[in-house]
Amino acid sequence: QVRLVESGGGLVQPGGSLRLSCAASGSDFRRSAMGWYRQAPGNQREFVASITSAGTTGYADSVKGRFTISRDNAKNTVYLQMNSLKPEDTAVYYCHPIGTGYWGQGTQVTVSS
Repeated sequence: QVRLVESGGGLVQPGGSLRLSCAASGSDFRRSAMGWYRQAPGNQREFVASITSAGTTGYADSVKGRFTISRDNAKNTVYLQMNSLKPEDTAVYYCHPIGTGYWGQGTQVTVSS
């Protein structure tokens, strides 16, 4: 059974940093592109960042230069380093093997003073 477990969220002040992790089990996603998405209250889920199996990355304009996606294929884990956080980054963050129907339960990120 496929399982995606996000962790690393929390409450942080504006300008702070967090590192999210997504541990995948039940399937080998090393050949899959992986993505991070987020959903704020009242909003649709939106793309944040992606990384291919070869390590090519892509970012939403709103996070470019502040967030960095990476992966450790040996651990079947994807990371999202988030720096210079803003209140508008507040959302539930999800990881997603692109092209599949699998989603994790999400991890809450709250940016507030």
